[in-house]
Amino acid sequence: MKVLLLKDPKDRDSGPDPYIQELGLYGFEAALIPVLSFEFVSLQTFFEKLSHPDSYEGLIFTSPRAVEAAKLCLGENSKNEAWRNSLQEKWNTKSAYVVGKATASLVEEIGLAPQGEKCGNAEKLAGYICASMQKSFN
Repeated sequence: MKVLLLKDPKDRDSGPDPYIQELGLYGFEAALIPVLSFEFVSLQTFFEKLSHPDSYEGLIFTSPRAVEAAKLCLGENSKNEAWRNSLQEKWNTKSAYVVGKATASLVEEIGLAPQGEKCGNAEKLAGYICASMQKSFN
């Protein structure tokens, strides 16, 4: 039986798409159709904000795309050097909250220590962040 799978294709470097694999185990032949396109905007503004960690209490990464945006910001040589030489260390004195394990893994790749990965959704993460902030102020 054939099915249409309407989603972003998985990155080729990370192996076969898990949906296609799982559907195949049940006898389905999935045709993957990418239905969305994505464009990052405000990367310069994002880097300007990342350049001033003292102005913020922490970071909240709501998706792997948010981390991808950070990686793009830091991809240029001069910006990457600034990140490695001082900004990463300053941000590591603050909290970097994430929704989910995939996002946590990507946050680790840019040298930050993620928190809240087991929350699983925005509502639970918000509660986790509020509880963490209350502890730090008491």
